Amino acid sequence: MRSHLLNDTTAESYRRSVTEGIERVAAKLATTTRPFTGITVDALTPRIDEIDLDKPLLDTAAVLDELEDVYLRDAIYFHHPRYLAHLNCPVVIPAVLGEAILSAVNSSLDTWDQSAGGTLIERKLIDWTTARIGLGENADGVFTSGGTQSNLQALLLAREEAKTDTTAELRIFASEVSHFSVEKSAKLLGLGQDSVVCVPVDHDKRMQTVALARELERCRRDGLVPMAVVATAGTTDFGSIDPLPEIAELCEQYGAWMHVDAAYGCGLLASVKYRDRIDGIERADSVTVDYHKSFFQPVSSSAVLVRDSSTLRHATYHAEYLNPRRMVQERIPNQVDKSLQTTRRFDALKLWMTLRVMGADGIGQLFDEVCDLAVEGWKLLAADPRFDVVVAPSLSTLVFRYIPAAVTDPAEIDRANLYARKALFASGDAVVAGTKVSGRHYLKFTLLNPETTVEDMSVVLDLIAGHAEQYLGESLERAS
Repeated sequence: MRSHLLNDTTAESYRRSVTEGIERVAAKLATTTRPFTGITVDALTPRIDEIDLDKPLLDTAAVLDELEDVYLRDAIYFHHPRYLAHLNCPVVIPAVLGEAILSAVNSSLDTWDQSAGGTLIERKLIDWTTARIGLGENADGVFTSGGTQSNLQALLLAREEAKTDTTAELRIFASEVSHFSVEKSAKLLGLGQDSVVCVPVDHDKRMQTVALARELERCRRDGLVPMAVVATAGTTDFGSIDPLPEIAELCEQYGAWMHVDAAYGCGLLASVKYRDRIDGIERADSVTVDYHKSFFQPVSSSAVLVRDSSTLRHATYHAEYLNPRRMVQERIPNQVDKSLQTTRRFDALKLWMTLRVMGADGIGQLFDEVCDLAVEGWKLLAADPRFDVVVAPSLSTLVFRYIPAAVTDPAEIDRANLYARKALFASGDAVVAGTKVSGRHYLKFTLLNPETTVEDMSVVLDLIAGHAEQYLGESLERAS
């Protein structure tokens, strides 16, 4: 079994195995004609269940054949132009190369003596990102597993910076369409059920600053502590961007920590055309970015950034075997001093490879393309009487609903939209997402693939309408 260990004696075996795997994936990418096969849970589960993990196949080719049957054939392929569902981007090749390298070398980014140059590369990328945001010379941060962890750490820092000994007094303010991780973080941080105050949004799904000011004033009047305001730069459902400059003013006025969840909208940091849409982000105390959403990186690749590097001390714990206090005096850079994680992948390498090959403008141009595409999709939907579209896009998301000409019952229209999404997924022809707006079911295009075209969107809209009409026709037949 030692022949399977990656070392100097197995380098050639490593090359052969990885090349064989890459060739399988490359062949699949080259021949995939739909984003999904439409396989059902009931059909795939028995194929997985029948595999006896205590009986290895002992041959890489045989294992890859099996993998084709249980995974590769039926995987959902985000690179396909008609995958339009969630915040999953197609990935760029330099990042995939970085993934292959970091997996093989297997550095752990918690301490210098496990990563060396990896530590400095991650720190360089943090400095690059904070400079793009404009957080100032004392800014810092650390890579995380994703936006949920980044938001959690930011709110942990905000809690510790709040001047109170009673957590029950703390309040977090976030818009009613902010990410669920805000409420989840509050629970994990031991704050009360009422600690998150939902602030109403306007017609464009942006936080109403008049309402925020009213809530902050009520908080002060009730003797409570405004711990943090979470502004969103790219909401999950609508891609809406809260009015950051106005929120910054209110945070300063009421002494609240300003956190910007830019997990989605961080692509604007590299944008050639639309960077001004996140003006005001430079005034944040902390920022979440997900490179694996709008920088076209493989999962996972995220970071939490802070204006004041000293606030990261709230996540620091010194262990003698790992990062004893003396290392601080010796100026040994241990990233675990800043992180909620201990063992941690060298995910920063993927972004490093991307920037060194493509440059920031290259990433920004790709993100600008999907933002432009969303505008064209908006025009398409607005001109189509079959659909109701909610808001004009701020980034690359479109939320809409099929509206049949002959049916007026909202519940029946809900069911038609739900059926259309399910039927489309089952067909494998396209994948779209769904959400609720004012209690009603809507569909969603999340456009993160520059290869998607207006024609792709038009075809998918026709497919949605066809499935919805089929459901309504069958419903009328059942009723009669």
